[in-house]
Amino acid sequence: MELLDLANRTIDTGELTSSINRVTNRLTEVADGLAVVESFSHVWVVSTPEGLVLFDVSSGATGAAVLEAVRAWSGDPVHTIVYTHGHVDHVGGASHWMHDASNRGNARPRVVAHRQVKQRLDRYRRTNGYNLAINARQFAPSRTMALNTEQPSFVPAGTPDPDLEYDDDLEISVGGERFVLHHGRGETDDHTWTEWVDHDTLFVGDFLTWNFPNCGNPQKVLRYPAEWAMNLRRMIATAPQLVAPAHGLPVQRPDRVARVLGTTAEALEGLTGAVIDLLNADATLDDALHTVRVPDELLMLPWLRPFYDEPEFVIHNLWRTYGGWWDGNPAHILPPRQRDLAREVVAMSGGLDKVVAHATGLAASGDLRTAAELIEMAVQSDPSSRTAHAARVEIYAAHRRAATSLMAKGIFEATVRDSAERAGVEVPEMRRAKPGS
Repeated sequence: MELLDLANRTIDTGELTSSINRVTNRLTEVADGLAVVESFSHVWVVSTPEGLVLFDVSSGATGAAVLEAVRAWSGDPVHTIVYTHGHVDHVGGASHWMHDASNRGNARPRVVAHRQVKQRLDRYRRTNGYNLAINARQFAPSRTMALNTEQPSFVPAGTPDPDLEYDDDLEISVGGERFVLHHGRGETDDHTWTEWVDHDTLFVGDFLTWNFPNCGNPQKVLRYPAEWAMNLRRMIATAPQLVAPAHGLPVQRPDRVARVLGTTAEALEGLTGAVIDLLNADATLDDALHTVRVPDELLMLPWLRPFYDEPEFVIHNLWRTYGGWWDGNPAHILPPRQRDLAREVVAMSGGLDKVVAHATGLAASGDLRTAAELIEMAVQSDPSSRTAHAARVEIYAAHRRAATSLMAKGIFEATVRDSAERAGVEVPEMRRAKPGS
């Protein structure tokens, strides 16, 4: 089977030979009565005599294609939908299944999730404008996800809240098949991972995404690195024959599960321990950001590449969790307004043109971090300056080309587009040149 062969080969060799986070909207039957539609997010489907059980329903933008793929495989009614957590790429396609049940004259599918999923969806609805804005920034490099930025509601209309909620663990039975749902904090506080009893299979949602764990998103609420690692260790202990994630590739056999989930846990445990050690030594966030590292041999693994989130963002999250929002700089307890500080620095430096020139020179030398700080001061000191905005375009375009994580790329690209419009210049090419080009 192509999907499992690709997964096994990638894990065994540690080499990438093709895309592993695929959005094909095609269904693969992985085993008798078990299929997956690779989408954003994946949907895993279990066939039982009483109806289908779906683990997640993908996003509003991909939900219809997922439904079509599943319906080409089975016309059975959907009995139960399990939300692994409340992110919209996992729950946004639910309305398609509700309409499908109605059109077929079937009972409405039951929706099962952790109790905090409803709280998350309520929060998303309350902060709709903010979430639409950050979604547009975060996924600016992705044309697939950009489709979602055009909808008026971050949570797609018709997305149902859970019917059956639980707190710690819950066993459900559908058509004689038993599923044990476990709550575990990780990417979110409302996450579920599920054991399919007697089938040695785990449905793990975003506990595994085939990217470095999404545990430090700079625009989102707290994540839980230590608990994430703990839950991965619990999964390994069950010795599953198959781990079915919501992004990326399935993992087959206990030895591969131990390697993939174990190294992921190791990376998160290392970051957590190092940050706590620095806090105990009364260090600063600056110390943590510039000294704590995940070993390169872990980051080179195909399932730990920092292509979505990245370790530096997780350090911010850990600092906020264990040490609060203060970064250790006493000036930041009662800071000035940024534009006031920027004007003082620009004046002290001899004027806007000198700051812009110095920032541009730093960027040319490869110091993009310092260049970005200085060009922000230039723009804040005079928001109408086309010169400052034009330089900002070039600096952040270079920053975007150098970045690896989608989150950093998205924010940098949004900044480039904003300043290009203000400066009246063309948006430059921002994609990293391929080797040999």
